[in-house]
Amino acid sequence: MPLETIIRPMAEQDLDEADGVMRLAFGTEFGLPDPARFMGDAKLLCPRWRTNPAGCLVAQAGAAVIGSVAVMDWGSVAVLGPLSVHPARWNQGLARRLLEAALATTPARLVALYTQPGSPRHLRLYEDAGFATRHLIAVMAKPVAPATAAPDFLLFSQQRPEQQAEALAACREISNATFAGLDLSREIRATTEQGSGDTLLLRSGNATTGFALCQEGAGSEAGSGTLAVKFGAVRPGDAAAFQDLLAAAEALASRRGARRLQASVTHARRAAYARMKAAGFRTELSGIAMVRPEGLGYDAPESFLVEEWR
Repeated sequence: MPLETIIRPMAEQDLDEADGVMRLAFGTEFGLPDPARFMGDAKLLCPRWRTNPAGCLVAQAGAAVIGSVAVMDWGSVAVLGPLSVHPARWNQGLARRLLEAALATTPARLVALYTQPGSPRHLRLYEDAGFATRHLIAVMAKPVAPATAAPDFLLFSQQRPEQQAEALAACREISNATFAGLDLSREIRATTEQGSGDTLLLRSGNATTGFALCQEGAGSEAGSGTLAVKFGAVRPGDAAAFQDLLAAAEALASRRGARRLQASVTHARRAAYARMKAAGFRTELSGIAMVRPEGLGYDAPESFLVEEWR
């Protein structure tokens, strides 16, 4: 008789087992020789659980964790992923149950995710839950150049508490200009507290004109040798500030000894995509953006914003 499967909140003691299932699932999906080595020494579930435990769930059969899902809280936006199920339990409806339970954890106005554009079963899963396909996402990277002169920037972790509060307000103002209520405050604070990266605050005089939430190193969402911009934005239409933000992120990567700088952008943000290519970024992987409800989002040609939804 099959063991009953329950969906429940993820606990700290679940992290290692859930991480192992997630790596096995994606490594198998992508046909890796050793699926368990998917993502190397980078981690997704641990930092996302520590940042937003209420959005993380596991599927359990007997004493074993056989699947999991995480939801990132970005204010009015929730980003869903990764969602994974042990390969032995594929095509049994478990992904749908995890997805439904995850959606019930968030009151966000917009729920977004990244998935594989060439996988009909993934597209069908999310379409059945009310998601609509939007635009291709380019996961881009470039080799980090030796340190050169960089635009003026500060690091969130190096600010005093009252300065951090001011910085968070400035970051909210910038992200809110792109989509009402989009707020990375929880992620910014958690990244500093967990020591998994830092947030770059682009400066012009006494004003913050942009910010980039960066992950770096083993155990972070980036992994060894990479500085990944999980979220970076300037005000809509400010192409010069966006170019400075990319240059500042590369300068930070160089200072930290990273070999690669990574960032993702949708093709709909045409001006941002063009400037990333001009700065030396090249697409390493293509995905598809899906959103719920259909028609809502913040993709526009003048949006100078990069973000990691995987």
